Amino acid sequence: SMCGRMKTGVKPQFESRAGMNCGVFTAIVYKTQVVAGTMYFIKVQVSNSEYVHLKVFQSLPHENLGPSLVSFETGKTRDDPLTYF
Repeated sequence: SMCGRMKTGVKPQFESRAGMNCGVFTAIVYKTQVVAGTMYFIKVQVSNSEYVHLKVFQSLPHENLGPSLVSFETGKTRDDPLTYF
């Protein structure tokens, strides 16, 4: 599932690039955009009160590659709208 792949594949990429160690990493909501693969825009809870928005690319299945973190926005709240970025 995308949730499982996100935790194992995307969480370490995000932690490394954001300089954070997330005890919580729970997807709250996501949107997709179909490209040559799928772009996921995901709101993720990273602590009790902190959220981040992730842009994650998942290539086509025949390419057999895991999800790749494209970019992210930190300092979000649960109520911030998830938008394409």
